[in-house]
Amino acid sequence: MPRYLIERTFPDGLAIPQDDSGAKACLNVVDGNAGHGVTWVHSYVSPDKTKTFCIYDGPSPEAIRSAAADTGLPIDTITEVSVLDPYFYRV
Repeated sequence: MPRYLIERTFPDGLAIPQDDSGAKACLNVVDGNAGHGVTWVHSYVSPDKTKTFCIYDGPSPEAIRSAAADTGLPIDTITEVSVLDPYFYRV
């Protein structure tokens, strides 16, 4: 399955409370993605919470865009990526 880096902008900042409502919001994204064969692996959030950099597995950029449309998430860019492990070259 291809892996993608998804960049998103949240002009007003991303606010996910650390309570049941935040957990529900995240699970709604996971559930919405599943219908498109897309898996949210993890995300990085900028200190000001206006940008996220999300790692997703999915069949195609189109599937990720469809999942994002269903879950109401913005997408700035989608870049297919692979892992570069600096320790791979260690002797």
